[in-house]
Amino acid sequence: MTIPTDHPRYGSLITRERLAGFLREGIVSPEGLTAHGRGEAFDYLIGERTTESALLAEKTAAALLSSSQHPVISVNGNTAALAAREIALLQQASGAIVEVNLFHRSEERVRKITHLLESYGATVLTGTAERIVPLSHDRALSYPDGTGKADVILVPLEDGDRCEALRKMGKTVIAIDLNPLSRTARMANLTIVDEVTRAIPMITGFIGTLQEPEISLLLKTTDNNYFLKEAMKEMNRRLADALD
Repeated sequence: MTIPTDHPRYGSLITRERLAGFLREGIVSPEGLTAHGRGEAFDYLIGERTTESALLAEKTAAALLSSSQHPVISVNGNTAALAAREIALLQQASGAIVEVNLFHRSEERVRKITHLLESYGATVLTGTAERIVPLSHDRALSYPDGTGKADVILVPLEDGDRCEALRKMGKTVIAIDLNPLSRTARMANLTIVDEVTRAIPMITGFIGTLQEPEISLLLKTTDNNYFLKEAMKEMNRRLADALD
């Protein structure tokens, strides 16, 4: 059956097909499909749209990246599959280093993801990865000139233990996570509760438009608990009105 482009589930179906294709190519892991399904369920609860609080979080993320001395965008398989072009445009706007970081890591998979990102115009940090982050698994493997030097690090679709470890290293962590109750969302300095292909272009759009007084105000007033609570309030409102 052909799904019309104005069908409310059209975008989700296209995304699933895209991820399935990248699974066959070895860019997305099987576990990545499960993770995406969890996020998609939460996206339904916010109406598959950017909420007002998420928009403020995205503006705050732009302020953090703009004020950073060494910003890094950490990219896993799902992020590359869903938002390679968006990552490239954000890098151009922010000057951030793009680094591939994977839980299910192999050199072949790193090469494939790097090639995908580069095909959309991103410049990807390469070299010899070192066990920089204090973790027992391969998420610890990062680059000295990337995560090693980062003061602000954007981690779309991250896992919680690495987010916590990065915080303990003194990094300012920006997470993009549709689940406001996840460990990642709660551990980050700033969590954007929005879908990654909506969130990243919003951040990119704000970079370059923010003036210094607004940047300073956003940085001084950042409260991650506020963003998480507002996301949960929005989900509760939608659940309460679901049968009306």
